[in-house]
This record gives sequence, structure tokens and C-alpha cells, in this order.
Amino acid sequence: MTTTQLANVPSLLPDLEGIYRDLHANPELSKQEKRTAGVVAAYMTELGFEVTENVGGYGVVAVLTNGEGPTVWLRADMDALPVAEQTGLDYASTVTATNPNGDKVPVMHACGHDMHTTCLLGAARVFAESTAEWSGTLVAVFQPDEETLHGSAAMLDDGILDRFPKPEVVLGQHVGPLPAGTVFYRTGPVMAAADNFEITFFGAGGHGSMPHTTIDPLVMAASAVLRLQTIVSREVAPNDSVVLTVGSISAGFNDNIISDEAVIKLTLRTFDLEVRAKAIASIERISRAEALASGATREPEITMTTSGPTTLSDGTATLRVVDDFRSELGAGRVFLMPTPAPGSEDVGRFGFAADVPSVFWFLGGAEASLFAPPADPLKVLASLPSNHSPMYAPQIEPTLQTGIEALVVSGMSWLGASS
Repeated sequence: MTTTQLANVPSLLPDLEGIYRDLHANPELSKQEKRTAGVVAAYMTELGFEVTENVGGYGVVAVLTNGEGPTVWLRADMDALPVAEQTGLDYASTVTATNPNGDKVPVMHACGHDMHTTCLLGAARVFAESTAEWSGTLVAVFQPDEETLHGSAAMLDDGILDRFPKPEVVLGQHVGPLPAGTVFYRTGPVMAAADNFEITFFGAGGHGSMPHTTIDPLVMAASAVLRLQTIVSREVAPNDSVVLTVGSISAGFNDNIISDEAVIKLTLRTFDLEVRAKAIASIERISRAEALASGATREPEITMTTSGPTTLSDGTATLRVVDDFRSELGAGRVFLMPTPAPGSEDVGRFGFAADVPSVFWFLGGAEASLFAPPADPLKVLASLPSNHSPMYAPQIEPTLQTGIEALVVSGMSWLGASS
């Protein structure tokens, strides 16, 4: 199906490796991806795609129509993280930027979005140079602002489904510390839904030496942090996966002053819609109950700051792609994920909004020899820097080539059928 197309990939790698190193050395925070979007738009324009910039922020949508046939979306994300890189690479980032709070922070592609972007550029070039082998419409979606889980929603709000050809399938991938040269798939949930909350408890401040004259919001917050853990241990069935982490607690500025307010920030990760709804209701119930138990005269403010859906890989569409992966990449490079990943993505919104299947897989980016027998793969995985680590960076090869191949093969699962 794609033999000729894949045979041409190695000749593209030197140029694409240069682009990858450039993107890695020049990362941009969410909602600030202006330079990256410019690199992408220029490259896609040169390939002959019809390019639209500034979709939902700095998003880029590139369309290549090649006769009659299905419309396929290939998606990659572009933003980086406020992390100080410690990889020691000669193309490591030394970039700093100003975050939304006005603070100067280091910036790093610690999640591999630079690899995702480069792989999609490479796949787009393969399709542009092999139009005789496929038919239909290819839409390359370069999404901004994934790390806050807002980017796909912003592109949808900006009319991406109305302004561009609607997909019959949405395809995407995510690099991780798995053996380079391989892809990992599963049907159903692939990554968790993420719901992040900020909860403000209100009390009555005063002198630390006279707590009886106050209502201490820090005690409320501290009690809530402990009680919230019982959602996982006491309210959710053992076979339902839930992660609840309180990542921040803040109150006051001095040791002898009881503050008026205390704030906690937490993240909830779930895979099942009913379990998610139950957990969210429990977060709200426990927060209000702790305030009531402390005698607070005002209920806490509970704000969902960000939210992203479960990343679901459609069963029928996934198996269609996996069959082609095995045929074109080789069965020895294609593996089933035993469990979903607890991390989160926002790509799922596109498929949900368009009411079409999505297929999402993981791309290996770690030294493959580390996983060779008799090594325990799970122990190796646990020992490697993970996404979001200051030490994380995928091997350029064979990761880049495999990512390009996977996008081409998956796209051809639809576009090749109409040629």
C-alpha cells in the first residue's frame, strides 16, 4: 500500500532533523507559539498546501485536496512547558519566556511536541510528493496550547469544523519513553480525562496567638487535602482507575497571622464518564463539608480551571490502522498497550465534535536496546526520564522516521483505499 512512500522517507530525514533541532532549541509556551507556527506555515505553503494561520490562537491548518475521496485529519501539537532543560544536548533549550502571571520562566519541549510537529511536517511532505498514490483530502492540524488542554477547544470555537473540510477520521500520536522504532496502541481509552480545580476556602483571619477568635481557612484546606484522598480509597471501586493529586496549597504570608483565605489546586484523572461525574461530585461535597465543619460563614469557591476529555481510540478504526501498521512497519514493531496512560490529551475533542472516530497511538522514543531481554520492560520504563521531566528528550532516530511512517500509513488506511 505505502511501500514507495515509506521508501522515500530516509531521504527526507536530514532536512527534517534540522527542523526538529531548531524547534527543540526554540520552544514556546502555550498561547505563545508564534515562531513555531511561522516555521510550520512556511514549510506547508512550500509543499503546496492551502495554509491558514491563527486558528484558535497560533494554530495552523493546512489542506491538500487531491481528487475525490475521504477527508483525513492528521494532528500534532506545538507548545512547550515551563521547565529548565537538563538534557545536556547540544541543541538544548536555553529559552526563557514570560508566563501568564508575568513571571520569567525557563521553557523546554519536555513533552515531545517538537517531535510531533516535525513528524507531521515529514508526513505532509510524503503525501505532497506522492499524489499519484492516494485520493481524497488531507488536513494537517497543527494545534497550539495543548498543555493547558485549551487548544483544541479554541480551534473548535474558531470554527475549524466549518471553515475546513470535515474529517472522516482524526489521527494522532504521542511520543514517550518506550522503545524507539515501535508504536503502541489500544482500543477504547488511551489517555485519561483531566479535570483541574482551584478551591478557595474562606475564613476569618486574625492573630496566630488567638486562633479562637478566627475561623482558620488553612485548617479547612489541610483537612480537605486529606479527606479528598478518600475518594480514591473509599468511594471508587477498586477496578475503576482514578488519580487525584493536590499539587498546591497556599495561604497567608506570615507565621503569626491567620489568613482570611486558603487555596488548593488539584488534578483529577479518570477514564469512565460515570466515575468522573461521581468523583467531581465528591470533590464538591467534601470541600463544602470541610468548610461547614470549621464554621465558615461562606461556602468555598470551586472552579474547574481546565478540563480535557478522555482520549478514546475507536475500536474499528484503530484495528484498521493497526492491521496496516503490522503490514507496513512489521508486526515486531507494533504492540498492544496493556493499560491506558494516566496522562491527558485534548485531541479527543476534535473527533467528539465532528462525531467521527479518532485513532491515537504512542510512539517510542527511548533507546530500544535498554528494553532487550532479559530486562524487565516495566522496570526500564520506570527508570527513564518521563514526559515533563527536565531530562526528557526522545532519540531523534529512529523516532522521527517511525513517527513519519506511522502518520503516512494511518492516513493511507483511508486515502489509499480511494486511489
